Amino acid sequence: MIRLEPPLRVASEADAKALADLVNFAGEGLPLYIWEGLAKDGQDPWDVGRARQMQRVREGQIVVVDFGGGAVASLTGYPIGSEPEPIADDFPALFRPLQELENKALDSWYVNVLACYPEYRGQGLGSRLLGLAEEIARDQALRRMSVIVADNNVGARRLYERSGYEQVATLACVRDGWKGDTENWVLLMKSLRPSDG
Repeated sequence: MIRLEPPLRVASEADAKALADLVNFAGEGLPLYIWEGLAKDGQDPWDVGRARQMQRVREGQIVVVDFGGGAVASLTGYPIGSEPEPIADDFPALFRPLQELENKALDSWYVNVLACYPEYRGQGLGSRLLGLAEEIARDQALRRMSVIVADNNVGARRLYERSGYEQVATLACVRDGWKGDTENWVLLMKSLRPSDG
């Protein structure tokens, strides 16, 4: 595991509320829509989101930026293996294009969530977390990075392209009841050269 220097640290279960907020920011409301669908009668969808983030914390998938008052930015990611995930006929329509794009990014380290509270943007935290993601990928002997962004998320796309990511594929967003503005999902990838590290 990569050694983390403050203000970076591995997320803890105490970060669950902030992580749910950050995931929903990054996903432009799509995560909350999904949590609403998963919530049982009378259950707060945010509780679903926090529980899902706690699971990822337990799996060690999340790093946060914390200046002493709690998480203000986060990175969630994982390696994609060498075999595509099967997509059955009953696979949820909303997720189908996302999984199809992920299946085009085999043998890469996938940036699942990169998020920052709005008041902390513009401080280089996104670039710093992306650099960490590349360190993790190299540590796991992966030579490619991948991320899927919404076509209308201009700020995120600019960050990735500045960091060397290039568009590889795009698929139409299937809203399936979600009231977002996204028209297309875009897969961006970056090759990691040995000279980078």
